[in-house]
Amino acid sequence: MFTQLENYSVSGERGILADLAGGNQPDWSEDVATTAPLPETRLSAAKRSYATRRIELGDAVRLITSGAHPASGDLVLARIDRIGHHRRIESPDGRRRQLYVGDEVLLCYGARYASDQFEALVPETMGPCHMVAAGGIAARCVNRHDATKPATRITPLGLVADAAGQVLNLRRYAQPTGRRAAARPYTLCVVGTSMNAGKTTTIAGLVRGLTRMGKKVAVGKVTGTGAGGDRWAYVDAGAHAVLDFTDFGHPSTYLLPDDQLTALLPAMVCALADRQPDVVVLELADGLFFPETAGLVECPAFADVVDDVVIAAGDAMGAEAGIRRLADSAITPVAIAGRMTSSPLAVREAKALTDAPIVPLDDLMEGAWVPAALAEAADPSAHAAE
Repeated sequence: MFTQLENYSVSGERGILADLAGGNQPDWSEDVATTAPLPETRLSAAKRSYATRRIELGDAVRLITSGAHPASGDLVLARIDRIGHHRRIESPDGRRRQLYVGDEVLLCYGARYASDQFEALVPETMGPCHMVAAGGIAARCVNRHDATKPATRITPLGLVADAAGQVLNLRRYAQPTGRRAAARPYTLCVVGTSMNAGKTTTIAGLVRGLTRMGKKVAVGKVTGTGAGGDRWAYVDAGAHAVLDFTDFGHPSTYLLPDDQLTALLPAMVCALADRQPDVVVLELADGLFFPETAGLVECPAFADVVDDVVIAAGDAMGAEAGIRRLADSAITPVAIAGRMTSSPLAVREAKALTDAPIVPLDDLMEGAWVPAALAEAADPSAHAAE
């Protein structure tokens, strides 16, 4: 269950959050922007997060300490005021660095939707807020799962800007959008029935198995909240190339406008195709009932760039609901995988509900199951009659 937090007004932020932050507060009430020099030594001493990795810190010259309104993707220097759920911050190289009260950190403002952790929004002011993802997202937490500790509290010290006073935003450093490749690689999308249904593990297993078969596999995480765990899982499994939404200028895809969200899907496939893989595997975050995921599956761009879909399910009922949900978009999954396959009894239940193959992780990793389109392409006898 979620705990509903206060929808703080600006005055509420000052009155309720400031007493928890402690220490010297920047004046976020000013209407006129105030800037200060940002010494390189201070910048390099701050603990930098994964979400900021594409931002060129050589462009950072000044700190806007008041009079600015945060936007998604803005680079912010913040101070850790109270350790909560996230005790570590993920660096651009994947190392998880311990956090201490008083640490200065480099984060990106962004929203978050995680059904087993937080819902969080980009605040309207630079007042005290929260670090809501280990990958380095600053936001105001508005909902929290009952089993999750309160979010780590931070005080933004200022937005990081260039010499001209322009805030450094992740969009400025986004992956260039290329032209659609003449021949798109076979593209498979893994969707889930919920968070923690086994999407990442399923994709890592697919990457491992296909790589062992001699295929070059490129992976794209289309939606989610900026963090590197999935990226490193795919790299470690042998992926030829990995991109995620942060490479396209988005610290998070929650509340991203529909036109930007639907444009992200083909742009990512196009960028991955430029790496000349044999196979592209995509991941959509959360579950099929999450509006963002549902909207992408239902949009015309999905049918244009995705050849097949695999469902990662947590249990048999979830698998059955996922199949019905995809049927609404005229999609039949080519396989069921995910956490459910760890339970022989859950697999038995699911087999009574679907004709789709139910594929355990070991079969994925060993290449014992591959999509029919790839199996046929690899079997010369499939074309003998041509």
